[in-house]
Amino acid sequence: MRGITGRVMTYDLARFDLGDMLKCSLRLRETVSGAPTLEAAAQRICRFLYDELHGPGVQPSCALVRCYKTHAYGSLEPDLQHYARAILGAESPWPTMKCLTLMATVGLAASWNSRHLSRRHRAIPLPSPEIVKKAPMISQLIKQLGLELTSVIQPSPDVVKALTEKRHGVFHVEDAVGSPYIPAQEEFVVRHGIRSVVGFGGMLPSGDLFAVILFSTVHIPARTADRFTTLAIDVKSAFSRFSDDNVFTRRTALAREGARAQ
Repeated sequence: MRGITGRVMTYDLARFDLGDMLKCSLRLRETVSGAPTLEAAAQRICRFLYDELHGPGVQPSCALVRCYKTHAYGSLEPDLQHYARAILGAESPWPTMKCLTLMATVGLAASWNSRHLSRRHRAIPLPSPEIVKKAPMISQLIKQLGLELTSVIQPSPDVVKALTEKRHGVFHVEDAVGSPYIPAQEEFVVRHGIRSVVGFGGMLPSGDLFAVILFSTVHIPARTADRFTTLAIDVKSAFSRFSDDNVFTRRTALAREGARAQ
């Protein structure tokens, strides 16, 4: 099986050593170069990781790769606002309320290859630390990335400056089966053979959290997961060049971007 560059996949996720990490980092930067929007860059990143990471054989080692970024509710597209309002229920959203938004997705199922087709987790409202704590995966993701819930929900300029300069973290669940931090155990984890989960990310200069999450069908030990810190820096560098005006991609343009990546 070949990746988006046309070359045979070369990175064994279960063994992902220092040399693999350095080569993967370089190729990831090349992959996102020239992306017209943050969404397009995120889709390229997810496609690259899905295509290039493999297990002992030639099959992709990830059943699903996703990229998330927080956005103010008021800056979301209308359909995402509607989705977030439905989750909130009786509580009313406000323009600056942060929502953890699905920016890109690539996976085994057809509906896992477009954020527009995703049935769940498209725009998750983060109205308060108390409510976020009720979502174990999200709260643990933020914690393991080295961030405080309040810093993500209501980032102040001083905190943003400090965190963007220092924090790049890794979220790691070595054993996904039975983990309280990975939802949909029977429907997703068991059904698709998810063994480990690795996420990497941090905080952008805008004060927004970003994270790329790999749902792996091979076991990923801690020493391997830690190497993804370098890729977090690469993704942050790629995302930091986009302004609020070129975050989302129009669907027609996204279709062209997807065709380019095939």
